[in-house]
Amino acid sequence: MVEDYRRRFWVSLLFTIPVVAFTPLIQQFFTGRTFEFVGEHYLLFVFASIVFFYGGWPFLTGFIDELRSRQPGMMTLIALAISVAYIYSSLVTFGLAGTVFFWETATLIDVVLLGQWIETRSVIGASRALEALVALMPSDAHRLRPDGSIEDVPLAKLSPGDRVLVKPGEKVPVDGRIVEGRTTVNQALLTGESRPVEKGEGDAVIGASINGESAITVAVEKTGKDTYLSQVIHLVREAQESRSRTQDLADKAAQWLTIIAVVAGTATLGAWLTYGETFQFAIERLVTVVVITCPHALGFAIPLVVAVSTALAAADGLLIRDRQAFEQARAIQTVVFDKTGTLTEGRFGVTDVIALADHSEADTLAVAASLESRSEHPIAAGIVRAASERGLQFAAPAEFSAIPGKGARGIVNGKNVKVVSSGFLIENGLAFDDRRVARAQGEGKTVVFVLIEDQIVGAIALADIIRSESREALRQLKAMGIQTMMITGDSRAVAQWVAKDLALDDYFAEVLPDQKSFKIKEIKARGVAVAMVGDGVNDAPALVEADVGIAIGAGTDVAIEAADIVLVSSDPAEVPEIVRLSRATYRKMVQNLWWATGYNAIAIPLAAGVAYKFGVLLSPAIGAVLMSASTIVVAINAQLLARFKSTS
Repeated sequence: MVEDYRRRFWVSLLFTIPVVAFTPLIQQFFTGRTFEFVGEHYLLFVFASIVFFYGGWPFLTGFIDELRSRQPGMMTLIALAISVAYIYSSLVTFGLAGTVFFWETATLIDVVLLGQWIETRSVIGASRALEALVALMPSDAHRLRPDGSIEDVPLAKLSPGDRVLVKPGEKVPVDGRIVEGRTTVNQALLTGESRPVEKGEGDAVIGASINGESAITVAVEKTGKDTYLSQVIHLVREAQESRSRTQDLADKAAQWLTIIAVVAGTATLGAWLTYGETFQFAIERLVTVVVITCPHALGFAIPLVVAVSTALAAADGLLIRDRQAFEQARAIQTVVFDKTGTLTEGRFGVTDVIALADHSEADTLAVAASLESRSEHPIAAGIVRAASERGLQFAAPAEFSAIPGKGARGIVNGKNVKVVSSGFLIENGLAFDDRRVARAQGEGKTVVFVLIEDQIVGAIALADIIRSESREALRQLKAMGIQTMMITGDSRAVAQWVAKDLALDDYFAEVLPDQKSFKIKEIKARGVAVAMVGDGVNDAPALVEADVGIAIGAGTDVAIEAADIVLVSSDPAEVPEIVRLSRATYRKMVQNLWWATGYNAIAIPLAAGVAYKFGVLLSPAIGAVLMSASTIVVAINAQLLARFKSTS
């Protein structure tokens, strides 16, 4: 549709140029004289006919569709206006006394085509969300043969019971259960869990999750449509199809204008014939009424504001994908944030360094960073980053080896150093009791312990770092009277810590990925308009289910494709800006609609000839001028959006 409107607009505009150039009224206006030659009326008719039938075709067919559905609207009114004008002008060309106004017909078609082109471009189908979901899966898997050898096969050839090898850093090909090996698995894109999850024999793994530091053997349990990712795809598709299509204000206005145009035009024709005027006089009044009522300004009223607001949004780092949802953002009462990667950075950072004995916090962190500088684990990266940010000096370890699922060991400054989990302490009978550690663990933070020569010298607490921008975003939303909530697959302790730190109104913890969309439904059932802000695959169904889905631009392609609005800058503080811009945009839309339709209260009676006895009579050409003037007013008002958007 976008390409069709674009093509028809440019072709129609090209043929409109000679239509305007050959019109005596236009020639007289610009040069003070007319240029006539033999057959110019027929040539004008040919060019106007091309514009009418080619450019007006979508509106003529749309008119038929609206009649069939018994829902007359924009297409009906446009088709009525251009048809009456074209047919009347054609009759004049071939002998009927009167004045042609092919140029009004052609320019009307051009303007409305441009409006439709702008509008369809602003609404991008979300089908690519499903394509992005499918793209998450690897194309092949390392299937183990009975003799222990490996063969690479397409996923479609896997069956329940098969065993596949997943190497470090690779994606798990299907849903299954680990039968050999121990590792950590990054499920953040799928489940929203902020930290890698330790997995061992007997634990389930999800297709498309990323294996950590060790190779594992997985027994296939689910394939095809039964996999977790396929179920997410189904949820996205279901939510997309169930979304109701709200009717545009422009459509409603067009329905009223259709009724007014038909009733007023017919009444005008009948009244003047009854009063004894000629048919030519009566038909000119009819045409003037229809022309002056036609939605020249209405064609611009909404799309032009959308174009301006879209440009303003892009300058602010907001990508509007669904116009109707963006308009609805003005009425948002509750904003639900995903935690990982949205309110937080989605990466581990050091929050507490707990030093014991004769070691300082700096020494403890530096020793741990030295060992972890040779590890690719997210916890290791967080420790190294924290030490670097604090300006600590640390050398590379002389030796390094991973303790699968438990930590790492090595030689630092000639000493045996370990950075391990609490599970390692329990397995080796190392007792440790410190209220600071207990408090950090109670907040859901990940705590690792630093050992030198098998003696605990300190602990380091890590957590998903809260974005500094999140606090400002929530402060602005609350100042606007909007509730803020959080939904996460993380533990209740982690969620409670983040919610308390950010002073959220409410939070939902340990929410399974396939339940997020249902949580959004529950909140909507309270009678409030809900916006969802997220960045992961597991957020996609909830983004679509919400009244307004907002994706963090640094998130996954799936979340971006499923969302109505994308924050290119990944800054949550832009969420309040969406609401402000939506409110300002809606205000301009309403103003334009009032003007585009309201001026008819005066123009239509004048066009019908109610002031004829006072010497005031509008010709079809003057009616077209008034119609064009209303378009100019609408265009100027739309441009003022840039000036007033921040005052909403």
